[in-house]
Amino acid sequence: MRLSALLPMLLSTVVTLPALAQGAPRYLDLVNHAHNSVVSLQVAAHGQVNYAPVSLDGALRGGGDSQTIALRGEACRYDLRFDFADGRALRYEDVDVCRYGKLRIRPFPPGVQDREYVVRAK
Repeated sequence: MRLSALLPMLLSTVVTLPALAQGAPRYLDLVNHAHNSVVSLQVAAHGQVNYAPVSLDGALRGGGDSQTIALRGEACRYDLRFDFADGRALRYEDVDVCRYGKLRIRPFPPGVQDREYVVRAK
């Protein structure tokens, strides 16, 4: 094989190495089965307190609307905080995005009046 044929392959390998060092994005499908729309999302590595906002493509409507988000970082386990249009929040702790590619956002349990409800992975 000629060197001119190998050069594009070698260059593409060199160009992708910095991207791998930063951590390839992990994709997570969100499906909103809650009754209200999710208006914002924040994510942190599991157990951390520094949540970072994640852009949504508009509100994630209740009743089954879905979106796919990309998470960048080395971690597999994240805490996700969903803010709803009614002012309440639902926080999922210890979500393994490497193992599971989909998260079904559930409705608040009946009778729960708390402003923030926490769901812990089992």
